Amino acid sequence: MAFPPITAPRRDLYPEIEANNHGWLKTDSVHEIYWEESGNPQGIPVIVLHGGPGGAVNPGMRRFFDPAVYRIVMFDQRGCGLSRPNASLENNTTWDLVNDIEAIRELLGIDKWVVFGGSWGSTLSLTYAIKHPERTRALVLRGIFLMTKKELHWFYQDGASMIHPDLWEDFLAPIPEDERDNLMAAYYKRLTGDNIEERNRCAVAWATWEGNTVTVAGAAGAPDKFGDPEFAVAFARIENWYFTNGGFFNSENWIIENVEKIRHIPTWIAQGRWDVVTPASGAWALHRAFPEAKLEIIGDAGHASSEPGIVDSLIRGTDWAAKQ
Repeated sequence: MAFPPITAPRRDLYPEIEANNHGWLKTDSVHEIYWEESGNPQGIPVIVLHGGPGGAVNPGMRRFFDPAVYRIVMFDQRGCGLSRPNASLENNTTWDLVNDIEAIRELLGIDKWVVFGGSWGSTLSLTYAIKHPERTRALVLRGIFLMTKKELHWFYQDGASMIHPDLWEDFLAPIPEDERDNLMAAYYKRLTGDNIEERNRCAVAWATWEGNTVTVAGAAGAPDKFGDPEFAVAFARIENWYFTNGGFFNSENWIIENVEKIRHIPTWIAQGRWDVVTPASGAWALHRAFPEAKLEIIGDAGHASSEPGIVDSLIRGTDWAAKQ
């Protein structure tokens, strides 16, 4: 159902907390996955799936959960954050990440958990739940992204460019005019090429385009990390790799086609009305196929999890999920 506008005072993040356990999980390939735990070791387990792909977790993500209630598990997906090797595309697919989530669950001795994710994290959350519904206690999602060609074309070719034409010029700048009819392909060639200077320049342009558009404030609300080459290279390479390969799904509408498998799972969705990165059409398509999910469309928010209306919805969502 679509909720009415919220009139009560908005909720804020829980207090800052430190991790109480962490480590690296060796996979069956080249990757070692950084994971951590915080909150109540005896609490309700929740797995936090970050965006991008390639975005990495950060300490602020712990604050979406009541630390007295939740056992908060977070990890950096393959190739990013503290996972090793950095920016690697080898054996780096959606299905590898689903396997990593299961490996972390087994390592930590968890039977079922709440699955929390925004943007690409919502894609991965839904995919994991479809593959492992018996391990998914509830879903709390933000900024629904279904990995469709329409969504990718909107953000990386023609659509969001009309809302932010000034910022779009900076995204176009590294690409010659005769290659601009397929910008994802043009960026792929450079992000995976041997010219390190060109790779870094394109990575920053790719990441900055997203960073400048994630909030309703535009460039004024951009997180600093998107302009940092060390962050941007992993972020841009991995995002472009996944998007160029359609998320490694065997059909464009794989999530909607398989949503029947999770309609029994309690699900909360927070979606910004003015989200230009993952427009509300994706959340609405999921809502139409999955009417049991609780959908809140936040009237004054864009894409970022840091926007007050999104924070409020996600905090109420995690409180709600703990009771399911």
